[in-house]
Amino acid sequence: MGEALGRIVSVNVGLPRTVEWHGRQMTSAIWRLPVDGPVEIVGERLVGDESADLRVHGGTDKALYAYATEDYAWWAGEMPDTTFHPGLFGENLTTEGIDLGEALIGDRWQVGTAVLEVSQPRFPCVKLGMRMGDAAFKDRFDEARRSGTYFRVVQPGRVAAGDEVVQLGAPPDHGIRVADIVDSNHDAPAELLERILALDVATDNMLTLARRGLAKLGQ
Repeated sequence: MGEALGRIVSVNVGLPRTVEWHGRQMTSAIWRLPVDGPVEIVGERLVGDESADLRVHGGTDKALYAYATEDYAWWAGEMPDTTFHPGLFGENLTTEGIDLGEALIGDRWQVGTAVLEVSQPRFPCVKLGMRMGDAAFKDRFDEARRSGTYFRVVQPGRVAAGDEVVQLGAPPDHGIRVADIVDSNHDAPAELLERILALDVATDNMLTLARRGLAKLGQ
């Protein structure tokens, strides 16, 4: 068994609901709430959880989403009139003790009896603003660069609050972090963008951002 990185403080699930937002009917499962006891990962999702739009959440590269209590604490300092709690940002797993931005793309972690692989950061959509009751929050989240991370499911299993998050095997040697992918959507240097393009586990989103960044740099 590898190094214990931190632990899960909450497992959160939700089902799609339709609400009115700025005159439009919007369907989302971003209202995720903590559940007690172990929860099975079956295929690419938690039992009792669904995604309303697979373009932005769910599927192989975005099967599960994690957000850190430490990042919620930062937001609480920025927005003292808002109550931040596990599941608020729609994450499936709320973590403690892990800097998710420093996780390497392709890191494999054991959580309970499941094995998960770090796949990419979250790039927020309008539904995060809807959840927070503030259309501008999407951009604020992006600018904060506290993205959380998505996972692929390598091995289904059971996860529960209190489970340790354990590093499996050596970290990937490419050195590309979740935070680097977030930076690629902002002001990343050409060297980093080229490394992302060469990454064998890069997702389509990551490749698109890297190509766009290089185009802006005239390369």
